[in-house]
Amino acid sequence: MDADKDTTPVAGAATESKDDTDSFIKVKSKKTQKRKREQDGVDMDTEEPVASKRPQFPPISGDKLKGPDEMRKIAVPTHRYTPLKENWLKIFTPIVENLQLQVRFNLKTRNVEIKTCKETQDIGSLTKAADFVKAFILGFQVEDALALIRLDELFLESFDVTDVKPLKGDHLSRAIGRIAGKGGKTKFTIENVTKTRIVLADTKIHILGSFQNIKMARTAICNLILGSPPSKVYGNIRVVATRTAERF
Repeated sequence: MDADKDTTPVAGAATESKDDTDSFIKVKSKKTQKRKREQDGVDMDTEEPVASKRPQFPPISGDKLKGPDEMRKIAVPTHRYTPLKENWLKIFTPIVENLQLQVRFNLKTRNVEIKTCKETQDIGSLTKAADFVKAFILGFQVEDALALIRLDELFLESFDVTDVKPLKGDHLSRAIGRIAGKGGKTKFTIENVTKTRIVLADTKIHILGSFQNIKMARTAICNLILGSPPSKVYGNIRVVATRTAERF
């Protein structure tokens, strides 16, 4: 009886092992899979690319390109009301006739408001007009500020004397005096050599010119603020100016 009991589980195990061998599936090696992918890739490359048609859109009218009217506001300080009133015709004419913009002085907000209209052809003219008015309000002559409208490569740069060196009292006054010179001689010399225009408004310094020329003028003014004598600054400016002239 015991012998019969022992034989039955062995037979069951044999049948289970048989079933396992039947259900076992061979896994393909990675090499064969890689070869198959390479072959598929070769087949794909050999196929001719399908010619795609370019999308064709109807032309957009000029009115849609312009978009809504834009406006710029330039605040006018109290001490510039009288010069603005005296030179209003010189400011008004180029903005309206040349740039085809609308301009007005708002008495309530004390701002010069410049706005585009239907006649405006170039969107960039609004920025030019704003820079022109801003330059005049900062203290530049109308004739000098007009160059911002006529030429594209002109910029405005402003900085404070105390940004270069924290000066106070008489030291600050002497630094401003060194920049101006006797009767404005030093300022005029820097302007003529660097081909820029400079405005001294209390501790603020405004420079109008091209990027390279502004850099030269700014370096000269910073040296004067730091205490360099004007004669040394003149020499350095002339050396740099001659080098830049030779390059171009």
